[in-house]
Amino acid sequence: MNRYQDKKVVIIGGTSGIGLATAKMLIDGGARVLVTGRSQEGLESAQQELGDGAIVVSSDARSLTDIDALAAQVKTEFDTIDLLFVNAGFSIPTPLGSVTEAIYDEMFNLNAKGPFFAVQKFASLINRGGSVVLTTSVANVKGLPGQATYGAAKAALRSLARTLAVELLPRAIRVNAVTPGPIDTPILNKVFPDKAVVAQVREKTIGMIPMKRFGTSEEIAKAVLYLGFDATFTTGMELPVDGGWSQL
Repeated sequence: MNRYQDKKVVIIGGTSGIGLATAKMLIDGGARVLVTGRSQEGLESAQQELGDGAIVVSSDARSLTDIDALAAQVKTEFDTIDLLFVNAGFSIPTPLGSVTEAIYDEMFNLNAKGPFFAVQKFASLINRGGSVVLTTSVANVKGLPGQATYGAAKAALRSLARTLAVELLPRAIRVNAVTPGPIDTPILNKVFPDKAVVAQVREKTIGMIPMKRFGTSEEIAKAVLYLGFDATFTTGMELPVDGGWSQL
């Protein structure tokens, strides 16, 4: 079924996990997709998984220079787009007493500053009636130990979703946020390289989630596509996909 036939989509942070799952669904539905990532291994793996239906680009979501270059490339490849999915993000769990200025800046650069300027640079390329979806996090409403800077940056991003939604209303562009809870993605192994620690974190986290499991990247991807294409009377919204963790 070519549900997304002729749709053009950019996914910033699309070479693994949620971004990759979203790209796969879009390509299966007939869309043209451009995804970005940073690691060469991730770029090559994503290109292999997505095939010729995707353009895979090396781009640092924190770098305004890279964002400018990416917008220029998208203009050349697609001219205009229907959906911008700003998904790149990462957490560096750090207790309050150990947070450095570098960690603080890293969290805000990647999770708030980069997404803001991505929307700014891409806004002129989004078709009237198109949309933006931002990935926030359950950490922006839950007080999670060691996640002060990450949670604050994601809360800033949630706030930006409201303001950007208002500013883009005259062009009929909707801006919404999807809010993942704990999701089975490779990020957990990057954050905690020790497998024993990963197992402990998973067990503890599952105990706190009302639905008693981690979510899947595909479950988030479905929510992204709903906000991106189907929720045509919805803007400025944050949609939690977290097993009830932030609501119950």
